[in-house]
This record gives sequence, structure tokens and C-alpha cells, in this order.
Amino acid sequence: MTYQNITLEHAEADIYLLTVNRPKALNALNAATLAELGHALAHIAEDTNARVLLVTGAGDKAFVAGADIGAMQTMSTLEAQAFSEQGTRVMQAVEALPIPAIALVNGYALGGGCELAMACDWIIASERAVFGQPEVTLGIPPGFGGTQRLARLAGRALAMELVTTGRQIKADEALRIGLANHVVAGEQLMAKGLEMARLIAAKAPIAVRVCKQAILRGLDLDLANGCAFETNLFALAFGTADRKEGMAAFLEKRAAKFEGR
Repeated sequence: MTYQNITLEHAEADIYLLTVNRPKALNALNAATLAELGHALAHIAEDTNARVLLVTGAGDKAFVAGADIGAMQTMSTLEAQAFSEQGTRVMQAVEALPIPAIALVNGYALGGGCELAMACDWIIASERAVFGQPEVTLGIPPGFGGTQRLARLAGRALAMELVTTGRQIKADEALRIGLANHVVAGEQLMAKGLEMARLIAAKAPIAVRVCKQAILRGLDLDLANGCAFETNLFALAFGTADRKEGMAAFLEKRAAKFEGR
């Protein structure tokens, strides 16, 4: 598929780089962009050689500055419902990827942009990054999962404050509240993302995938059932060739050569 609003490329052989590419619109999300994101995510999910996804925005001003307000202005209630459902499906597709997805936030991540970053497994932010859910200033609430993911990441009280005031926060506060995992200088953002992606890509692919599955599904379970779920995944991993290779390499004091099987 030829994309008009995003780019999808291999940063390295097993590392995908997905860029929202509407810099003149500060990478705002409209229906066409969401459709392209959905297509790209489906492609990544089907690629058994994929190890990590990096997500960013084109230019140095914005990761994604939000949903496209010009497109939303004339929406009816039913059209708004469909737009919200489309955006929510895309965010769920990011979260449901079998591989880790890392957001590289290089500027404004507001509204739908903050929601896209939160749908990734974690965030690396540049020092100039700005986060927020300012939808109340437009007379609407977040519509792509912002109230739900922000409350889970930052806690109920802080999420309530941010979504009801529309207050925007800088990278240092995002780091302090647990919204971002790392903050780096802008020129180091891609290098830091690739560094972390390479660390993941060097590990046993099946083990990485089941770790993500265990954490995400376990969050919806009580502790006892979450631990039982983890035990089942632990046992299943013993049937993989990568488990045999990893343990043999450790005992033989050499680097493991994982094949993802």
C-alpha cells in the first residue's frame, strides 16, 4: 500500500519505524491517517520477523498535535461516534501488537497524540516534548482512550486533573508522574529509541512476546490468576528451541543465537 499520511520503514532488519507524516498539520490525526495507521499496524502484526516498533511524528514540532479539529468541526453525533470508534480501534491495535511498541515523542503529544503515545508500551520523550489531553477546551472529552489509559498510567487523581483542566505538561513532569520512561535531548531521541530496540531485538523473540502478553493480560486479572497465567506461559516457553539455545549459551559462556522458534 502507498501511504499519503504516514511512512512505514525498517529502521533495521527487525525494527520497524512508523512515522505520522503530516508535518504541515503538526501530524494531526484525521480519518484517512487513522485508516493508514490501521493498515500499517496489521502488516506489522503479521510479520513474524518483526521484533520492535518505534512510533514517532515527522518534523521537530510535534509527535502528533491531536486529532484534526478542522475535520471534526462539522461532524454530526453519528460521525463523531464513528471517528471515536476508528481512533479507539487504532489505539487498541497498537497495544495489541505482539511486539513491544515504543513512542518517540519529539514535540507536542496532545489529544489523540497523547493517546497514541500512551497506547505504545512506553514513551521516550525529548526534552521539548509536551503532553496533554486538552479536549475540554474544545467542548469535548478525549475520544481515543485518553481518560482510560491516563488514569491507568498516572493514577485517578492526576488523570482527573489533567483531563478536566486541559493542562499541558512538559517532559520532566511526564517523567516524574510515570507517563514517560526516559527523557533525552532532542537530537538523541532516535538513537535512544534504536538503542532500546536493539536490546529487545537481541533477546529471545518468543519470550519477549509472551512477556508483553503476560503484563497486559495480567493487569486485567487479580494477582493469583495473573500469576497462574504467567506460570502457563513460563511452562510453554520450555517447549521452544530458543529456550534450549538460551540456557545452553549461558552454561557454555557464549552469546545466544535466537531464531524465534
